[in-house]
Amino acid sequence: MGKTGKKEGYTQKSVYPGITPQVASAGVQEALKVLEGRWKLMILFELFKGRTLRFSELERAIPGVSQKMLIQQLRDLERDDVVSRVVHQVVPPKVEYSLTSGGEELCPALDELLFWAQRWKGQPTSAE
Repeated sequence: MGKTGKKEGYTQKSVYPGITPQVASAGVQEALKVLEGRWKLMILFELFKGRTLRFSELERAIPGVSQKMLIQQLRDLERDDVVSRVVHQVVPPKVEYSLTSGGEELCPALDELLFWAQRWKGQPTSAE
């Protein structure tokens, strides 16, 4: 509340000409489609640690995911240019995954969403 006792509204951070509520909603919905999938957020949070992981390392880091589902989710993230896949021509094959620059830009947004979720549920955050 401000000094007048009136409730103040949210001031949108992305103030660009032509950004209407409809355009903003459509943009956020498109971004959320990239994150749809049971395992995508877990994959991203593993890769957010700033490292390159082999497929087997990701598989071990995410309990309960099947190989088929992990492959599918990684392919989706690669298609959306969030994750990079590098195949090394060795025997046995070595495949490594890391974040693209677009994936790295996603990290702060997901951190903010996590902090909001913790506040919303009344959980303490590490920043407190």
